[in-house]
Amino acid sequence: MGSFRFESAMALRLLTVTRQLGLRRLFYQQASSSQPREATLYEQYVNGQFVRSHGAPATIDVENPTTQEIIARTYCGDVRDARDALEAAHTAQPKWASTSPAERARALHQMADVIRKNRIHLAKTLSDEQAKVMGLAQVEVDFTADYFDYNAEWSRRVEGEVIPSDRKDEQIILRKEPVGVVVGICPWNFPLFVAARKIAPPLAVGCTVIIKPSRDTPCATMEFAKLVHEAGILPPGVLNFLCGIGSVFGEPLCTDSRVGIISLTGSVDAGVQMMKFAAKSVTKVSLELGGKAPAIVCADCDVDATVKNIVASCLTFGGQICNCAERLYVDEKIAPVFIPKLVEAFKQVKFGPPDQDVMYCSQIHGRHLDDIDDMVKRAVAAGAKVECGGKRSTLYPTGYYYEPTILTNVDQKSEIIQDEVFGPVLPIKTFRTFDEAIAMANDSQFGLTSSVHTNSHNLAQRAINELHFGEVYVNREHFEAMQGFHAGWRRSGIGGADGKHGMEEYVQTKVVYVAHDSSKNH
Repeated sequence: MGSFRFESAMALRLLTVTRQLGLRRLFYQQASSSQPREATLYEQYVNGQFVRSHGAPATIDVENPTTQEIIARTYCGDVRDARDALEAAHTAQPKWASTSPAERARALHQMADVIRKNRIHLAKTLSDEQAKVMGLAQVEVDFTADYFDYNAEWSRRVEGEVIPSDRKDEQIILRKEPVGVVVGICPWNFPLFVAARKIAPPLAVGCTVIIKPSRDTPCATMEFAKLVHEAGILPPGVLNFLCGIGSVFGEPLCTDSRVGIISLTGSVDAGVQMMKFAAKSVTKVSLELGGKAPAIVCADCDVDATVKNIVASCLTFGGQICNCAERLYVDEKIAPVFIPKLVEAFKQVKFGPPDQDVMYCSQIHGRHLDDIDDMVKRAVAAGAKVECGGKRSTLYPTGYYYEPTILTNVDQKSEIIQDEVFGPVLPIKTFRTFDEAIAMANDSQFGLTSSVHTNSHNLAQRAINELHFGEVYVNREHFEAMQGFHAGWRRSGIGGADGKHGMEEYVQTKVVYVAHDSSKNH
């Protein structure tokens, strides 16, 4: 059943998401109101209770990027909130770890159930707080529920080892035990799913968790907290949520010796700061940071299929995904055919409010739109040619829209090729030889995602062997599976998420030497 839902989610995430207008409008109408609603105030969730922040009355506004209206507020948490959450999680952890794997699995399955029962509400909340197309918001909700179900079964699959000893009458046993308290720091682009990445695996193996949602998109995560609380799924202190600004309580939260691991998804700068914090108490970190994914298009590829894959890989959620295709290398032998087809496909992509038949919506906020526009302007000033787009859109009275953009005549060492845009912008370079393509693809500080599009098994295998990235996709769009391992190399991160290896981020190894006397019968 989970596999079926996953495959459906994958299909919906691609360009077919734009064909779901009738269904999406139905969902949107069911969940929305014709009257402006009062901004919701979210409290902290600590030790099984929603509580007023010690930082009150200070609050942070949450904007709907589409309408530019304030739709929610969170308290601006302070150091005392962090200490309360740490104490609650630390106190609850031994008892939670002592529960049976079956009990922990049951709790995760229950969390999946409450998500599915409230999928429309959660999807609408996601769409409102981050301008996400309703179809993609539903994918995120469904995928999140599946993720809890998938990780529930890992509760029973944490494996140790028995190793032969050099000594007679001795066994060496390796045990896997929970690291303890987990601090999960989440990004704004997939807030519900990434929170699940930092909740489900550690809970499954016996850790307790403190989640800090992004200040920009805390709503769906805090609505999930409400649902879990109302369902009475977890004991107090096992799962806690803190809203606020990382610079205010990030250091006390992440330097405390009671923390077993800090798991952060965010920028390279944020990751570097977390490593500095973690160094003070020698705490483990798991970091998913920036990306600048290359896609290599070979002369023998299926042109039409590859165009669709590149459009989906670049423009889904307006390019605001860490593994989006951010630079394209096209064999010069196919470039005169491929590039015009891709440009035309970009021109056909519709963007706008989430209740319309569009592929993507507004960028997250005005500052991000400014950053995208400035990068494109600098690229053009340096000699790049705008094949399509290249500017802000003025189609709508509110929102932060940028047109689907393709740039050619760009230099390999230029900012637009080397630095993350995180928007609907794709620079293209051509190559003569496959060696050249591989070299340009690897010429990056990042190492998260890459792809190759070819009908040659030999070229595909070379790309798999030679691309220096944690993920390589062959003849498909950029989107990972929950049973895989989403991990960045180089400045894209440390550690990873998903599957068996993602679960093992949250356990530590204890070695036990057991001696016995085989000459005795008692």
